[in-house]
Amino acid sequence: MTDPATSARHVRESNPVPDLPLHDLAGFTHCWVDADGVRLHAVEGGRPAGPAIVLLAGFPQTWWAWRKVMPSLAGRFHVIAIDLPGQGHSERLERSYDTHTVAAHVHAAVKALGVSTYWLVAHDIGAWVAFSLALQFESQLRGVALLDAGIPGITLPEAIPTDPDRAWKTWHFAFHLVPDLPETLLAGRERDYVGWFLKVKALSPDTFEDAELDHYAAAVAADGGLRASLAYYRDAAESARKNHEALKRQHLTVPILGISSSHGSIPDMAASISPWADDATGVVVPDAGHFIPDEQPQAVAAAVADFILDGD
Repeated sequence: MTDPATSARHVRESNPVPDLPLHDLAGFTHCWVDADGVRLHAVEGGRPAGPAIVLLAGFPQTWWAWRKVMPSLAGRFHVIAIDLPGQGHSERLERSYDTHTVAAHVHAAVKALGVSTYWLVAHDIGAWVAFSLALQFESQLRGVALLDAGIPGITLPEAIPTDPDRAWKTWHFAFHLVPDLPETLLAGRERDYVGWFLKVKALSPDTFEDAELDHYAAAVAADGGLRASLAYYRDAAESARKNHEALKRQHLTVPILGISSSHGSIPDMAASISPWADDATGVVVPDAGHFIPDEQPQAVAAAVADFILDGD
């Protein structure tokens, strides 16, 4: 039997962000894997012999964004939530946050966990990474579900709108690109900034409890998390360039499910992706804003399960 003190010490030594508290989810375990030279945090559970589902979250969240969805999938599937590089309890890269580079690390983490083929489910910046991952490693994917995301070069509008009724959804893309200024204004105020996103972009401002806001703000503030969060946006042009380079050679043939919401950022994910994918279908989750897994977790779990079972 493992001594609890020894286990706690091992976790601390493995964890590249040891000062950020870990949240436990019943039936799931934490681990860290070497993903081509970067340590990524994964939370794993469910049926080991079932179809594998890999979950990726976006800004300003961590794997914890899937906490309400994971138990609903665990009865039939092997469920793995991964913190992206620079996110949550994963190592912060010094550079190269373009989504093709990040996708290679994520895929290496999945392989390190012993998974050869899998279904990929991703939201926001996680969906940016998932789209690029599909372009590189399509043969290892069974299907990809993308939730409400402005993917660089794909579903992200070419210009940021100035109409106030729409601009509040995308204004931060330009702000995050400005060198140094976001760090100057946001350092020490991460709670206010993260709180704005989670309260305003959810359909109900009461979706997130104070403890959740505290967790996500702490993750952004910890050990270079703010720099890493901004880096995804600052490398978005490179992500878009690499996406279009890959799309000159291939269309996606893996099944794609676009999950939109009644009050999200991208009204029809499937239609936005269909020019680059041969098999794109969509669902719209009612009564939800941008943070669909938090706002309507049962609907997300059902849509993902149906997508997988229809594809098997």
